[in-house]
Amino acid sequence: MHKSKKPIGFWSAVSMGVGAMVGAGIFALLGEASAISGSAVYISFFFGGIIALFSGYSLGKLGARYPSSGGIIEYLSQSYGVGLFTGTMGVMLYFSAIVALSLIAKAFGNYAVTFLPPDQGSGILHHVFSVSIIILFVLINLKGAKDVAVWERIIVGVKFVVLAGLSIAGIVFIDPELLSAKYYPAAGDIFYSLAITFFAFEGFRVITNTAEDMPDPSVTLPKAMMTAILLVMVLYVAIAFAVFGNLPVEKVIEAKDFALAEAALPIFGEVGFTIVAITALIATASSINANLYAVTNVTYQLAKEGELPAQFGKPIAHSREGLIISGLLIILLSLLFDLSEIASIGSISMLFIHMITHFGHLKIITETNGSKILVFCAAMLSLIAMVLALFYVSRASGHVVYVLVGFVLTALITEVLLQKIAKREIKPRIV
Repeated sequence: MHKSKKPIGFWSAVSMGVGAMVGAGIFALLGEASAISGSAVYISFFFGGIIALFSGYSLGKLGARYPSSGGIIEYLSQSYGVGLFTGTMGVMLYFSAIVALSLIAKAFGNYAVTFLPPDQGSGILHHVFSVSIIILFVLINLKGAKDVAVWERIIVGVKFVVLAGLSIAGIVFIDPELLSAKYYPAAGDIFYSLAITFFAFEGFRVITNTAEDMPDPSVTLPKAMMTAILLVMVLYVAIAFAVFGNLPVEKVIEAKDFALAEAALPIFGEVGFTIVAITALIATASSINANLYAVTNVTYQLAKEGELPAQFGKPIAHSREGLIISGLLIILLSLLFDLSEIASIGSISMLFIHMITHFGHLKIITETNGSKILVFCAAMLSLIAMVLALFYVSRASGHVVYVLVGFVLTALITEVLLQKIAKREIKPRIV
């Protein structure tokens, strides 16, 4: 097992988890979630956090028993053996992570061009900013895990100060009428938004990919996982109160990715808007930083298992060549495609992968000393959220189920082709 010369400690791991969650979560998804659940979005964030806590418990127990940079990939291998099924799940996880990173890069570009004069905010500059931030953090990740962790501690500190300040001020100036239950949508709509709000927490899985760089993963990893989720859960609920206590739902939906900056206007004016917008840039950059590190470790594990070409696992500087390949794929996707619909498919796919991982955990639970009840709850909550999300998305866009099936088939075909190219027989892992 690879060990870093500069290991990641408890707070560094927490910072990476928080960085991955907050950057891709509250800034990018608040408007989408509010379009479904309105001013009751805080309820959805609360239950999304509950699902994340159960998943975090299960993954934390798995990580403590099987510390590996591959994270979920390693846990699937331990539960189901190394083969076509595990490989397909691994490719799905990789595809989903690449799509998410492309969207975050595009969001960074969107925020960046708002600081330019209107006549200069063209599409080409948006792409320049999106590509540049990916290149920057590929270079940072090439310097090693310690540098990733240092960046995360600084960035997460800045994010939390600004967002906590906005939350406190927003709650102080809150208009209770705006949060009245009479404005809530039907209860079903609140739960339909769970896929989006869970996806706002989903970044906590990157902590599992730091295990090989932890001096004592059996203790540090589960604690870091639960701490990061709890911190973000409190932050999300507080922000939801602050935003919807100061802005009507229509304004939040209209603002979309800039909802937090818009919420700062009635409290702090243009200065507040600018500060929050700058924080959004920092947050999306932080999320790219943490997720690039995790994706590199996932591809390294897949390469070790023969489920991706060996090139992904070859060392380069203080990282792996999978970092370079993934960076190029992210840039390509951000330049060529509109990924908004694919992102919803990605979030449902992530819930599916979590569910499969938790059910697999039940097969080896005597090895992890986990609670059968808590792990079963993690699996069932992921399943319920996935079904609710599928129902809502298919109702809103009839062809999305076919897109999801195509996504799974693409992962399966990719894995079959990779195994043929590798010309090797994958034997079951002996535990």
